[in-house]
Amino acid sequence: MSRSAAAIAAAVGVVTVAALTGCGARSASPAKPGVPGTGDAGAPAAYRLVSFTDCDSALEGLRTAARNNLRAWGARRLDFAGGRAEGGTAVDSAGEGVPNAAAPPGAAADSAGAREANPAGKEAGDHSGTNTHEAGVDEPDLVKTDGKRIITVQGGVLRVVDAASRTQVGKLDVRPANTSGTDFAPDTYHMNEMLLAGDKVLLIGNGYQPYYPGRRPDAVAITPQLTLVDISGAPRVVGRFGMSGGLIDARQVGPVVRVVMRSAPEIEMPTQAGTPDAYTAALVGAINKADVSDWLPRYSVDDGTTIRTGRVDCSAVAHPIDYTAASMLTVLTFDLSKGALGDGEPVTVAADGETVYSNGPSLYVANDQRWRMYADEKPAQDAQVRTEFYKFDTSKPGRPAFVAGGAVDGWLLNQYSMSEWNGHLRVATTTGFRGEATTEGESTVYVLRQHGKALDVAGKVSGLGKGERIYSVRFVGGTGYVVTFRQTDPLYTVDLRDPTKPAVTGELKITGYSAYLHPAGDGRLLGIGQEASAQGRAQGTQISLFDVSDPTKPDRLAQYHVKGGHSEAEFDPHAFLYWPQTGLLVVPLQDVKGGSGDRGVGALVLRVGDGTISDVGFVEHPRGRDGIPTIRRSLMIDGTLWTVSNAGLLASDPGNATQRAWVPFN
Repeated sequence: MSRSAAAIAAAVGVVTVAALTGCGARSASPAKPGVPGTGDAGAPAAYRLVSFTDCDSALEGLRTAARNNLRAWGARRLDFAGGRAEGGTAVDSAGEGVPNAAAPPGAAADSAGAREANPAGKEAGDHSGTNTHEAGVDEPDLVKTDGKRIITVQGGVLRVVDAASRTQVGKLDVRPANTSGTDFAPDTYHMNEMLLAGDKVLLIGNGYQPYYPGRRPDAVAITPQLTLVDISGAPRVVGRFGMSGGLIDARQVGPVVRVVMRSAPEIEMPTQAGTPDAYTAALVGAINKADVSDWLPRYSVDDGTTIRTGRVDCSAVAHPIDYTAASMLTVLTFDLSKGALGDGEPVTVAADGETVYSNGPSLYVANDQRWRMYADEKPAQDAQVRTEFYKFDTSKPGRPAFVAGGAVDGWLLNQYSMSEWNGHLRVATTTGFRGEATTEGESTVYVLRQHGKALDVAGKVSGLGKGERIYSVRFVGGTGYVVTFRQTDPLYTVDLRDPTKPAVTGELKITGYSAYLHPAGDGRLLGIGQEASAQGRAQGTQISLFDVSDPTKPDRLAQYHVKGGHSEAEFDPHAFLYWPQTGLLVVPLQDVKGGSGDRGVGALVLRVGDGTISDVGFVEHPRGRDGIPTIRRSLMIDGTLWTVSNAGLLASDPGNATQRAWVPFN
């Protein structure tokens, strides 16, 4: 057995979980350790996560699972080059369908904000970082700073700006040349997010290549998805890593980065033509012809001098008992302090995954199987509404170990629907809707605890938002905040201090909704979303300041409303900047036609007081050939507000939003 296989085999074992059902606003009795189904009735069948013993057993198991799940293979219409599914959608904050692959995972910070690692020997000033879910756990974004340098990536071009002199000091086109002979251009690479550790920048993105029927998938070159750049001097590429499939997300603690990939089998599938029976027979034929290597994720490593390729060891792949064999989930580890990427020490599970959450010592990948709702072959109400969780131990450098798995009823909104606190995983899900809320919809907050290899349900409270779905979630210490919406916005406060007896303690009903919640300290909570009419019709961006110091009586202290406005921060918290030192709040804003008319395209600058939200000003970037650039991000560095667009960086006075300097991208 290989070292990879040994690590998996040592980590995985029998995982038994009970996914509990809920009806009505009530708490459930805790489950007994290791006893599935206790605490509620009607729990689904238990499942296990085990390793394949060798390549022959892997091939047999994968083929069998694929044949048994033809609905997954036919209905999902997987893009086998990119590992993305068509048809499955999530619902964005405005209530409209958007592809799962495009739905940003979102992120937020504690009230002090996140900090990136500083380069050795460089003294960083007072600065904000990427707005992340957990303090100390960084997330990929399109801009990073160490307090001295601002690093951005736009359209595959990396730029370094010196914050003190307000000048661009480095530039590098990081798009790889096409040397494979296949039909794609360098601009099909989307390296638009990054992580920073010292003088190393890890660019993260997906490389998209068209798949043509009749062309063997194994003839498609592996597209580099990770690029390591040294910015100690003139920026230069020092390594690349590529893996078949697509990126889900990544997290960084110190110099160590965990990257989660999803890949699909590289099997030439038949076109959907003829009778359903004929198509089914063709699917079975393609599956039966597939070799085990067609399922295994493949990778390439370029260290600047040599390129080597490989595949994940077939004996190092784990799988649940019930799986479709239509997707492979891989967790990779890269230590940026080493200066080279290596092969990422892959850990692979024959399962799907959409959502990544990490608090540092633990990393969770959630798989809600939402695609089942969009299969034509079976009524939506018969679909399995369940989210599975895979927990990895990431407390040490090197390959993570799978430690436990579990499942609950319902679907997640995003990574904020998960939070680990005092050894327990809190999870908020919604059941009973297909694309939009229905009268059957309701939400539940679960508390899971680990017993052996199982994540058991310790307690739950359900019945939140009858006929609605979750629009935002935030867990702060022993309290959870859940916003549901259909016509009005109930903000629920949930007491989670006793994991066996979670309970709703308060509820605030207001018009509109908050799509993102941000802790503001001292019993305060900020929310950004949309105001709405009494009938639930969106009426423009609203920012709310909530008083949650008394969890039994949550209250809204202040509201700022831009009629007809929309903000990227409503669906991507990386665009949300809150600077608690001065109460500065900055979000991108677009005031659409028919709105108030006093805002255009730029960034809204506000000041949050103890019970007030006041207008500071509006930042716009200089007009170019394509009009006024769209501002995407904001940063605070040594008392200067920086805003970022695809045209350049603008330095402004945070006290009145007036311009200090413009640094155009050249």
